[in-house]
Amino acid sequence: MKAGFVYIMASGRNGTIYIGSTSNLPKRICEHREGLIDGFTKKYGCKLLVWYEGYDDIQEARATELRMKNWNRQWKLKRIERMNPDWNDLWGEIVK
Repeated sequence: MKAGFVYIMASGRNGTIYIGSTSNLPKRICEHREGLIDGFTKKYGCKLLVWYEGYDDIQEARATELRMKNWNRQWKLKRIERMNPDWNDLWGEIVK
């Protein structure tokens, strides 16, 4: 089991995206999907998990999140489309 995750939520294909990190990916994505946390994802309807990556160290995940937030949008979109070219909701993958 990985200690940390970086993830990208989206409002839809090529829509608004949000990058976050967490130590409990299923719990955190559920919170976003259900609108349980006030903030960016709730305001902009980012409910689709379109990309994620696991790390052995939560600090490494947080550092990656901060780096990715500084990337330009095209780099972020390329990262999503390498893993998930159809922008499918990956929620089912993490709750098996």
